[in-house]
Parts: sequence; structure tokens; C-alpha cells
Amino acid sequence: MSANIVIIDYGMGNLRSVQKAFEHIGTDAIISNDPAIIQNASKLVLPGVGAFKDAMHNLNALGLVDLLNNEVIEKKKLFLGICLGMQLIATKSYEFGETAGLGWIDADIVRFAESGLKIPHVGWNSVAFANPSPIFEGIPDNSDFYFVHSYYFNADRQYATGITEYGCEFISSVQKENIFATQFHPEKSQKHGLKIIENFANLESVSPC
Repeated sequence: MSANIVIIDYGMGNLRSVQKAFEHIGTDAIISNDPAIIQNASKLVLPGVGAFKDAMHNLNALGLVDLLNNEVIEKKKLFLGICLGMQLIATKSYEFGETAGLGWIDADIVRFAESGLKIPHVGWNSVAFANPSPIFEGIPDNSDFYFVHSYYFNADRQYATGITEYGCEFISSVQKENIFATQFHPEKSQKHGLKIIENFANLESVSPC
């Protein structure tokens, strides 16, 4: 039986597209910000598009920061952050001023430097695998995924599982124990993206890093 997966509704982005990706692989996923439903879940997904500052405001206003810390950090529930959801697990962002994030991984969210390339970074780009991660099982190295972002996850590569080039090399996916996150959108990345969704849905547990 599929695990109970909850997609966190905090008012940022098209949550339905992520839910449809889970439905496509035959797994139910509930969209909710109800603390009781989140507490009863075995896996949590935090998608998102938009501004970091607005996202953290919404998470705090809904009382979700402490709840997520408890469920993911304390209880070690499996977690998948997508796009803005990956950025929110960082220490802080410099988008529209400095804003503290969830702080699950020591990282800064910084804007791409001017390099002659269009910002935001929109479209397909390859992901070179770094440290192994079960969510990439069955996916070839340097596969293409769909990106939409102007800021990126600037951190030590200790937890990096994917690296992408766009004017500079940046971390495009991470894993820290039970915490998984991708800067790209698996739900918009066709076959390989759906495989990531499937791999996450099928995870039972992870070994500590």
C-alpha cells in the first residue's frame, strides 16, 4: 500500500501539478496545511514557486515552521522539497533582502551573477550526479530536468546529489538523511521527473549519511 503523502499547502505555487504527478504513478497524495493531517503523514512534500520572503511569511503565519521542524527534523519523516521548497530548507536567502529559512542545511540562496545568460534560468538543463541518492535510482547521469529560478542553493557540496551548469556550477539537488530536495521541477520533467516522484513514493526509509 502506498505511503500517506501530504503536499504542504502554504499558498505558493501550483500544488495540483505535483499531486497529478503522484497520481500518474498510481500514488495518492493529499494537499493540506491541516496540522493533524500533516502529523499523520509518513512523507511530506514542499513544492513552491515565488519569492522566498513570501514563502517564509506564509509558513510562519500558518504555524507550519515549528510543525515541519518537529515532523522532519525530530521525527525524521521523509521529505521532498521542490524548487522554492528546496531553497526554503537553507539557512537564509538574499532575495528581496535577507530572510531566514528553515535552516535544515547550511546554505545561502543567492542570485545568479550576470554572465550574459538570461535570468531567470528557465527550461531544460542537465543534472550531473554527485553523491548517490535513492531518488535518482534508474535515471541516467546527466539527464535533463526542467528549471525555473533566478536564485540558487549556494553551499558546501557535502549534501549535493546533483550539479548543474548555468553560467556557474550550482547545486541542483541535495539529500541530508531523510531530507531530499531538487531545484528543478520533477513534476514538469516528463519521464525522468516522474521516476523521481516514483522513487520518493516508494522509499521506506533511508540510512543516515
